[in-house]
Amino acid sequence: MSRRNMNGCHPAQPSTGPGQIIPAMSTPLASIFGSGFLVIVPVLASGVGPYAVLAMLAISVIAFQTGAIVRHNILCAEPVLAAGNKKLTVMLERASDAALVLAYIVSVCLYLHILSAFALGRLELDSEFNKSLLTSILVVLITLVGLFGGLAPLERLEQLALYLTLAVVLVLILGFALHDVDLFLETGYLPLPKMPDRSFWEILTIVSGTLIVVQGFETPRYLGQRFDTWTRIRASRWSQYCALSVYIVFVIVTLPIVPVLNGQYEDNSLIKLTVSVSFLLSMPLILAAALSQFSAAVADTLAAVSNLGEVTRGRLHPRWGYLLVGVATLVLAWTGSTFTVIALASRAFALYYLLQCLVAFSVCGNHRERVRFALVAIALGFILIFAVPVS
Repeated sequence: MSRRNMNGCHPAQPSTGPGQIIPAMSTPLASIFGSGFLVIVPVLASGVGPYAVLAMLAISVIAFQTGAIVRHNILCAEPVLAAGNKKLTVMLERASDAALVLAYIVSVCLYLHILSAFALGRLELDSEFNKSLLTSILVVLITLVGLFGGLAPLERLEQLALYLTLAVVLVLILGFALHDVDLFLETGYLPLPKMPDRSFWEILTIVSGTLIVVQGFETPRYLGQRFDTWTRIRASRWSQYCALSVYIVFVIVTLPIVPVLNGQYEDNSLIKLTVSVSFLLSMPLILAAALSQFSAAVADTLAAVSNLGEVTRGRLHPRWGYLLVGVATLVLAWTGSTFTVIALASRAFALYYLLQCLVAFSVCGNHRERVRFALVAIALGFILIFAVPVS
């Protein structure tokens, strides 16, 4: 996005200090880290084995290009939508809002599924039935709190969860890196997981199902009441810079430890990887997992209810919104494993991002940028249609 001409828009960029950008980054960062750092390594190792870092890079490129489209829409589509003089843009945005509700509902289920997997894994009770049962109990709890008091007070968990998650991720990176160095000095090489017996098509569809792990960069699009346009654009961009860099480094330092799993990849495999390096790291990891996933589930429940209000143009009372989100999440909680929900969530967000591509296309007069939007839309369409879970 250039200063002179941003996809056909001619913005004036006021200076935005860190005092504004850092608070604006907390929501997207919490969402991005909440989405995937706990499961990204076993998913990629199961799908592509020693090429997990390359797969993570590919996911990051697609995510960043998609984020650029969301940032384009903050600048160029929002004024058009406010004016309401382009019916096609308004229609696409409403369809996008409806798709986002669906995506948030699936992501709520995903967050609570991951929370259940980590909590039960430590107790060695992580059967599919137990995970679905605990997920359902948490869904009912969140729904009841929403129905009778609202979830706004629980939003305060977001920043605490973010700080704890970041601290744990950085400690894990340091601990895993030191382990890798010691292992290399001792043996002269670093082991890598074996390449699974998969076709190129299987690998492509499995990697496509991991888009959800970097989801969250779109949240500044909906923070217009709290932050100005350029603060939101920069917060989205810098949250992606930060999160994607950490993800790539995390996969790099974790990959040499993955062979201890002996090819048995589960949604809470990170616990086993952590224990193999240091037993003391496992408890902070589980605490961070519980807090980050619960906080993210609360945030996405609130977002889903808010978007439902917009989709129904205020006709749906928030209480009914909480009930609808809760019931839909309960149904999803019993539909499959965490890996299945990850792929489903990726497809749901791919639909939302695809519609955002069409919104951007409808307001953009720059033909070169339109080509870029179309290419990203094709990639998202592939994810929407063909993404599958790791099996």
